[in-house]
Amino acid sequence: MTVDDLHETLARARTLTFDCYGTLIDWSRGLGRVFREVFGLEVADRRHDELFAAYVQIEAEIEAEPYRLYREVLGMTLERLAAKLGLPLPPDKKDELAAMLATWTPFADTNDALARLKKKFRLGVLSNIDRDLFAGTARHFSVAFDFLICAEDVRSYKPAPGHFERLRQEEGSLDHVIHVAQSLYHDGAAAKKLDLAFVWINRYSEPRASARADVRPYAEFPDLRSFAEAACRQSPSRLGRGPG
Repeated sequence: MTVDDLHETLARARTLTFDCYGTLIDWSRGLGRVFREVFGLEVADRRHDELFAAYVQIEAEIEAEPYRLYREVLGMTLERLAAKLGLPLPPDKKDELAAMLATWTPFADTNDALARLKKKFRLGVLSNIDRDLFAGTARHFSVAFDFLICAEDVRSYKPAPGHFERLRQEEGSLDHVIHVAQSLYHDGAAAKKLDLAFVWINRYSEPRASARADVRPYAEFPDLRSFAEAACRQSPSRLGRGPG
């Protein structure tokens, strides 16, 4: 996409939607704290990369199975992770992921960026989460989102299209919406299938060569602050306007 494509998309945008964990919330840091709590500091640090890679794979596999609440997904993922890597999982730690999720905090730039964007756009969240779990996370944000579409609402997990189809249903059209997310797997590919404008927040500096070739974001930014600066600079205020 060209710079003009992004400018044109921002000019007509009235709604921004965000992935939450990994885009707004520091998922990596939070999950690392869980691993240290469950498996011990020495194991969590020594096997850091192995733990994260296995976790991502196992969670995606469980989310592709028949729908279950995310609280259950978290517990099952931790159990399968421990079994796969041959690590002991104390019975009282089985639900630690769900218990600690509400303590995961935003990236340093998140709240300032959201406050700036809130002045010009309606803000929504599309997340693989249960509503009660998101309520714990929401306390860390300095702005109130206009709406939430979560896995519990659509009975499926991204990259399945349920979140985005519900978004189109509720907005009437996706022409005035931009989806902003870190994950090309969970968000970028699904947005592309529905021709939803997608902005990639490349928080982990993934090289282009390793990114999904089938996903072409309208734009790429290293963090939410830089996106907010670009969006607020290019877009007129949309306050008071409905979804159309």
